[in-house]
Amino acid sequence: MPQYAILIYEKETPGGIADIPPDVMEANLRVGEQIEAMGARVVHEQGLEPSAATRTIHKDGLVTDGPFIESKEVIAGFFVVETEDLETAVAIGRLLPIMDGAVEVRPLLSAG
Repeated sequence: MPQYAILIYEKETPGGIADIPPDVMEANLRVGEQIEAMGARVVHEQGLEPSAATRTIHKDGLVTDGPFIESKEVIAGFFVVETEDLETAVAIGRLLPIMDGAVEVRPLLSAG
């Protein structure tokens, strides 16, 4: 079954996860059950530490602080789902509460 990365972009909050409103956190926690009800499966999910913890390695070997791309949103987390098609993966992405950012759904390269 095809796999899709679902990337969550949000404005970075000063207090990290502690600044996420309770209703948004509760909505996020309910998504797993909703995904299962759609016949899909979460293969992996992960929140990310604040972008200040990021290091970027450039072509010449230079290591700099922060993410490679500067934008007002950061990748707050991601997960990989296994589902029948891109449309279902997009429907799964739409389950996520978005505060200020966006959700990106991207097919993963298949090994075969």
